[in-house]
Amino acid sequence: MRYRSAILAVAILLLAAMPTFAATSATNTNTISPTLKVSVSVVDAVELTLSTSGAGCAVNSGGGGDYNMNFGTVDALGITAPACGNVFTPTTPGVTNAAYYTPYTITPIFTSQAVTTNTVKAYVSTNFTKANLSMYYATSAPANIGALSAMGVGAAAANTLATNAVSATALTQYLGIEIAPSNGAGLSGADSAIITYTLTVQ
Repeated sequence: MRYRSAILAVAILLLAAMPTFAATSATNTNTISPTLKVSVSVVDAVELTLSTSGAGCAVNSGGGGDYNMNFGTVDALGITAPACGNVFTPTTPGVTNAAYYTPYTITPIFTSQAVTTNTVKAYVSTNFTKANLSMYYATSAPANIGALSAMGVGAAAANTLATNAVSATALTQYLGIEIAPSNGAGLSGADSAIITYTLTVQ
C-alpha cells in the first residue's frame, strides 16, 4: 500500500510539473480550444525611390542605373528649347555657363529603426567625360543659375539633400546640367553621368 501511494504521489508531481495546453480533441463537450504560438523576427528596412515631378524630366527605371533621366539636346548658349524641365541662359553668352534643370522627387522610407534621425546625400559617382559638362543641384526651386550648386564628385564630396526627412514623404529636388562655353575637340555629342544617392538612418 505504501509503495502504491508513493507511485501515485510521484505521478501527481510529474503531472503538476508538465505544461498545460488545451487539448486538440475532447468528448462529452461541444467546445475545444487548441492554441498556436506564432513567431517572427522583425528586421529594419530602408528604401529610397526617385520619381518624376510634374512637368519635369521623366525619371524611369533602368537604363544604366537604377533610374535614368534624359535632358535631350542642350547647348552652352541655351538656344535649344529644353526637351523637359527648364533652362537658364548664360548671363554673358560665350563667357558664362548655360544650365538646363528639372525638378524631381526623392522619397526616403525607413521602418523598424531604433531612431528616426536620417540624412539623404548624393554625389557624382561617374562623371561626364566631356570637360564642358558639370552636374548641379538645388534643394529648393532655383530663381537663377546662381542658385544651382555644383554636385560633389566622389563619396567624400557628397552633398546633403535632406536631414531628418519624414519617412514616406516625397521631397522635391532640382537637378541641373551646366554647359560651359568651351571650344575644342570632343566637346559635342552624347554623354552621361551617374549620381549615387545614400539614405542613412542613425
